Amino acid sequence: MLAQETSQLLKKHQIRLDRRKGQNYLTNDHILAKIIENAQLNNSDVVLEIGAGIGTLTVPLAEKSAKVVAFEQDKRIVRVLRERLRERGISNVEVLEGDATKMEFPYFNKVVSNLPYQISSPITFKLLNYNFDYAILMYQLEFAQRMVAQPGKSNYSRLSVMMNLCTHTELLFNVPKNAFLPPPRISSAVIKLVPQKNPHADKFFANTCRALFQHKKKKSGKALLQSFHEISNLNLDRTTVRDLILKLDPKLTEERVFKLNEKEILTISRELKELMEGYDEKNG
Repeated sequence: MLAQETSQLLKKHQIRLDRRKGQNYLTNDHILAKIIENAQLNNSDVVLEIGAGIGTLTVPLAEKSAKVVAFEQDKRIVRVLRERLRERGISNVEVLEGDATKMEFPYFNKVVSNLPYQISSPITFKLLNYNFDYAILMYQLEFAQRMVAQPGKSNYSRLSVMMNLCTHTELLFNVPKNAFLPPPRISSAVIKLVPQKNPHADKFFANTCRALFQHKKKKSGKALLQSFHEISNLNLDRTTVRDLILKLDPKLTEERVFKLNEKEILTISRELKELMEGYDEKNG
């Protein structure tokens, strides 16, 4: 039913979906029902949806919540979405046209989205700046697996560290390619993400993490030395940077980056931050 309705709508409005823009619309009724079920919505929820498309998720979200804030960037699709909402007499959806990575989010307490895959990373990190109960999000399967990866695994990454430190993230279920129109080239997965504020995960930590994972297979001391520009803009000479790194815990600097857990990376970041502050005071 959903597949037929989607095809008819696109044909009616002469819209051809563009895979490059992440326009892969969910057309599987069972998967849609599972997403809505996991969202556990009630009539006091304000739901954020990013990449609303023609309203496949928007309509059922609106029926079960107080309000939906729906972002959609494609002007043609926005017109179709607004028309669908009018035809169904749905008035509790605020449609925001534009790039969700660059716009402020109004108040929301839950997030439910089939994210355009090319903005998965920036949107995920952006969400961590907001307070909300939890998010039910669909990602490319490979990206979802990186989100929940643990130290020592080949797909362990900066994303994994941030998710382990700042969220409780659970992979709920996989979604096959044929659940979409047009079918993407890769499989997908739905994640439940519960934010957990961590005051230690500040900008300095994020920069340290980025520097380390640019060389994830190298020892962390060497990775820091080679990418120190990600951490500081003081243009320190290589000898000074090496001296700072030598003062860190050698058990951590001798370990390969991809084997460090989030607490160990926090320790590196905290020690390095203190050393940098000491250096600034001494040379300021």
